[in-house]
Amino acid sequence: MIHMIASAFNMGSVEGGAMPGEPLTAVQTFLYFVVTPVGLFLLITVLVLAGTREKKKTEPSKKPSSVIDSIE
Repeated sequence: MIHMIASAFNMGSVEGGAMPGEPLTAVQTFLYFVVTPVGLFLLITVLVLAGTREKKKTEPSKKPSSVIDSIE
């Protein structure tokens, strides 16, 4: 019985695909963990700022440029 319990907790076996591959170079590490997150942050920031900027006001005498801009 003890042998069955001990074999259930055997940590010595390696599952398929569990062996690590080649390590990352310093350049790859910098690109993956610094440049990519900063680039994504800047891209999202620009998209949000472009989407939420204040729209031009139309003069009361002019018709709005779009149907979406006016309420009748």
